[in-house]
Amino acid sequence: MKLGFLTAPFPATPLLEVANWARSEGFAALEIACWPVTAGGARRYAGTSHIDVASLSEAEGKEIVLSLAERGIEISALGYYPNPLHPDVQHRDTVVAHLKKVITAAGKMGVGLVNTFCGGDAAKNVDDNWKEAEKLWPAIIAHARDAGVKLAFENCPMIFSDDEWPGGHNIAYSPRIWRRIVEAWNGEVGINYDPSHLVWQMIDPTRFIREFGPHIRHVHGKDMMIDRDGLYERGILSEGIGWQVPRLPGLGEVDWGSVFAALYRAGYDGPVIIEHEDRNFEGSDELVKRGFLLARDILAPYCK
Repeated sequence: MKLGFLTAPFPATPLLEVANWARSEGFAALEIACWPVTAGGARRYAGTSHIDVASLSEAEGKEIVLSLAERGIEISALGYYPNPLHPDVQHRDTVVAHLKKVITAAGKMGVGLVNTFCGGDAAKNVDDNWKEAEKLWPAIIAHARDAGVKLAFENCPMIFSDDEWPGGHNIAYSPRIWRRIVEAWNGEVGINYDPSHLVWQMIDPTRFIREFGPHIRHVHGKDMMIDRDGLYERGILSEGIGWQVPRLPGLGEVDWGSVFAALYRAGYDGPVIIEHEDRNFEGSDELVKRGFLLARDILAPYCK
């Protein structure tokens, strides 16, 4: 397994500078953030654009891959995490159009994977959202197939703020829905596995690997701390703020030894990409880097 990180926390740093630092600190892979150049999302780390996919030529794409390879860095995936099932049709059309551009760019670059969200309308239940997903996603999947690119959904419910309650912005979070995804799309959509999102849902992270291991195409290294006082105050049915605390690996509840043991047993040998959403290591590039290095030291012994 190759250890790397998602580039989203470095919005103002050029990609090759990020790659230079990554290699100097022993990282071997990058998931490259590819939001639209002119868009700065409301979510933290949503809006970073290290590749302008809208104007990327095939020659430019190949040059990026070559420049990173010369630095000993491979691209694990291109990453863009919007809400393709957003209730506003205009917003939905905009993010789907950009997602297709990310997929096209990945094909030009010879990058085999694009990571994203399935999406969800927070005002609808999972079953009603699934009906919308069945209408929307086949055309995107076909576009990826034509580009020679695979897709992976991250298993995050996206329920962390008032505007995401009660249904969340991404329905691909539980075994129940993942069985539908695998069956409906014949394995053409894989999993970007993040154990932190399973911890606070009380879903066994290793059992999930045992069931869905063949469909895991990418792994995010992120941890989750449960604030017991916040949980006591708000209860498990609260809107998800006040007790679910995203942390860097080693600072939360994930049993990384068990997770990696399950991944190895399942035959996963792909990249492990640190996703940095830890507020204790935000505010400057130096703090972000410190966080990545802390996570590196926790996960590196498992990535052999």
